[in-house]
Amino acid sequence: MSDTVPEPEAREAPVEPESQAVPERDPAAPAALNVPRTPTGNAEVDAHLRRLGDADHLATDGHVEVYEDVHRGLRDALTALDARPGPPAPPSPSTYTR
Repeated sequence: MSDTVPEPEAREAPVEPESQAVPERDPAAPAALNVPRTPTGNAEVDAHLRRLGDADHLATDGHVEVYEDVHRGLRDALTALDARPGPPAPPSPSTYTR
């Protein structure tokens, strides 16, 4: 028996392969919200709603321009629903005076 205590083997810390390493994300960087947008069936409205995704890659101060543009487009599409196509309808018989 020996009076010397064996030195513990030096162990290297396990190294993760680079493919598994998670890159650090800057919390101040823009991040996609990934809010689902359900198609409405109206191509014009759906195009405006898709435009909201443009804000995902902008800093917060850039969101206003996108939101205002989308709001304006949706408001115009809604206003167009109130417009009567073609010539005005003739007055009803009850509006004639004798």
